Amino acid sequence: MAIGERIRFFRNLRGMTQKYLGMQVGFPEKTADIRMAQYESGSRTPKADLTNSLAEVFGVSTSALTVPDIDSYNGLMYTLFTLEDLYGLKITELDEEVCLHLDKGMGANYITMFEMFTAWKEQTDKLKNGEISKEEYDKWRYNYPASNVINTKEDK
Repeated sequence: MAIGERIRFFRNLRGMTQKYLGMQVGFPEKTADIRMAQYESGSRTPKADLTNSLAEVFGVSTSALTVPDIDSYNGLMYTLFTLEDLYGLKITELDEEVCLHLDKGMGANYITMFEMFTAWKEQTDKLKNGEISKEEYDKWRYNYPASNVINTKEDK
């Protein structure tokens, strides 16, 4: 999710208008809504000082607004938090193990994610059962969704 989408998400979450948010970060009343619309649409990208101001107004970390770097644990956590916001990914415990699962209350997002996760699970099961090689599994993953179905060794 791009920074503009995150700005819109948090603005809506806080019940703010674009004009109100723009004024809170220092834009003149006359142009505040236009400027915020530009950032939300992605036609402009906020610089670090504006990102810091937005985070302060929203009461969130700047990492919650910026596109996360999943090469760090904190970046990965913010990516997971974004998946929770957008797709209803939830963290729970099952058999004394921490698990991620989908929230059925997310409607169409749940159905789409369920289908995608099911396809992924099917491929991991095939790999685990020796029906496909690691190379075939990787080919499936790195070409998803174009190659959502790959042949098993028995199908060849």
